[in-house]
Formats: sequence, structure tokens, C-alpha cells
Amino acid sequence: MAEDELEAIRRRKMEMLRQQQQAQMPDPQAAAQQEQAMAEMEARKQAILRSILTPEARERLNTLRMTKPELVQSVEAQLVGLGQSGRLQGKIDDAKLKNLLIQLQPKKREMSITRK
Repeated sequence: MAEDELEAIRRRKMEMLRQQQQAQMPDPQAAAQQEQAMAEMEARKQAILRSILTPEARERLNTLRMTKPELVQSVEAQLVGLGQSGRLQGKIDDAKLKNLLIQLQPKKREMSITRK
């Protein structure tokens, strides 16, 4: 009788573990849909950036993405927002993008240590 109870407890425990694993595993269909939606959003963003940036400015952003991806993401988000709202007059060239990047970068604080 003790063995039957022990076996029943083991079965319940195994079933609980299986249910937990199934709950943690993502649904492959939902993941594929989410991935497709993200790809579509990225394609729309790139299309907007192509329409508002000159090729040189796009190249500068792509180069900068390797070293400062967070800065590039924020700049792209701002540019897409401006482009969608219609507040841009003409395309943004490399010089304008440089000025924008300089303004958006945080100010560096210089520290000097003096010994006595």
C-alpha cells in the first residue's frame, strides 16, 4: 500500500513538471507571427529612413550602429517620428545628421586629479 501511494505521488509530481514545462515553452506559431510583425515594422522603418535620409547619412548611421547601437536606435526613432508627422522639409544630408548626432550625445565630463 505504501508503494502505491508513493507511485501515485510520483505520477502527480511528474505530471505537474510536464505541465510547467509546457507552460514555459513558447507557442511556435505565435513566435513566428511575432517575428513576422517585427520584420514588417523594420521594413517600414527602413523605407521611411530611405525617404528622409540621403545615402551618405544612411551610411553614417549604419557605421555608427556598430559602436553605439542605442544612440542609433533613438536617432532613428526620432527621425521616423519626424518623417511620419511631416515636420521635415527635404532630405537630411550627412552634415545635418552630424549636427543632430552631436546634439544628442551626452556631454562628457572631464575629470582631473591633482596630487599634492
